Amino acid sequence: MLDATTLEIVKSTAPVLKKQSKKIGEHFYKLLFAKAPELYNIFNQTNQKRGIQQEALAYSVYAAGENIDNLDAIKPLVRRITEKHRALGVQANQYPVVGETLLQAVKDVLGKAATDEVLQAWGQAYNYIADIFISIERELYNQTEQQPGGWLGARDFRVDQKVKETEDVTSFYLKPADGKAIPTYKAGQYLTLKANIEGEQYTHIRHYSLSESPGKEYYRISVKREQAQGKAPEGIVSNYLHHSVKEGDTLQFAAPAGDFTLTDDGLPIVLISGGIGITPILSMFKTLAQTQPDRVVTFIHATLNSSTYAMKEEVHHLVEKNDRLKAFLCYEKPSKEDQEAKSYAKEGYIDLEWLKKILPNNQAHFYFCGPVPFMKAVNNALKEWGVPKERSHYEVFNPISLLEEA
Repeated sequence: MLDATTLEIVKSTAPVLKKQSKKIGEHFYKLLFAKAPELYNIFNQTNQKRGIQQEALAYSVYAAGENIDNLDAIKPLVRRITEKHRALGVQANQYPVVGETLLQAVKDVLGKAATDEVLQAWGQAYNYIADIFISIERELYNQTEQQPGGWLGARDFRVDQKVKETEDVTSFYLKPADGKAIPTYKAGQYLTLKANIEGEQYTHIRHYSLSESPGKEYYRISVKREQAQGKAPEGIVSNYLHHSVKEGDTLQFAAPAGDFTLTDDGLPIVLISGGIGITPILSMFKTLAQTQPDRVVTFIHATLNSSTYAMKEEVHHLVEKNDRLKAFLCYEKPSKEDQEAKSYAKEGYIDLEWLKKILPNNQAHFYFCGPVPFMKAVNNALKEWGVPKERSHYEVFNPISLLEEA
């Protein structure tokens, strides 16, 4: 444990780090990749160029410092990070160089404010937190390897089928190249792709939610092709998957991971997705329909219109078979055909007023996923409705783990 003086110094200086978080994050990565270039591909290069990765790092450091005497307060953050570290293959021997570099970045950015006393306190705090992460990750590695069909590191998977769902979304059905068993997973979890793309200097690593229910002899991910905007480095991996990868090709993945999973306490479930955020939500919807057919489940999906509604036939099929399953669609700009068919429940965006109309009350677990602006809107609506944090669950498709800071 840390002594009282160290705890006080870390807690009192955490707000200073938060104020300078962007600069510290930017400087840290420059120093780290110069010192340890082998760590470069662990971090999403696109997010680095957009500045998201830097903000995520600095926020995590600040949150840990602010709660250094009560890490239980940031359990969701710790769990999410350790799950991603396991999927990325982060090792215990990588923590020291990260800690040294982080302290150097703090010292360089804060200048005189980073006294020897402050740096020493943060060094001790970092080592204390790192030991906790290493311990949790060691357990996760053991669980992953020892489960039936489990593996560590990257495993080869053959693209058995490549199915176009919409103009921009394609599903990839993946079977193990060695023909051996694969582990099951929890609905809402993701696979981690390690893509070696011709012309790219580094391996690109991406997390893709599993869009099928567990228990199959294959995995399925459904990937949206991101459009590059100007010189922005968007869509390097998604365009590679859409345009270059063919049926029969081999891709490398880490075993399923993730903490965005279902709670089993009998309460009704409300699943809310926006755009490609449907991928983990659909896995949950299909899983609940198969394993808990008597449970009340409401599926709510927001997208541009029916042309961008991926895997809609699967949703409709589930609802038709079970009257305890409900589905509501919110189209931002319904097409003429949508209007004539009356195939949606709301035009525009999801809001609290509409949620109150289609749901009997807020006594349910809410799971939501989609673009960050969509997520913020849903999160704010649920908070305004009085849904407690323990019944509000979400997955964010960027490295900032807590939505309030995204």
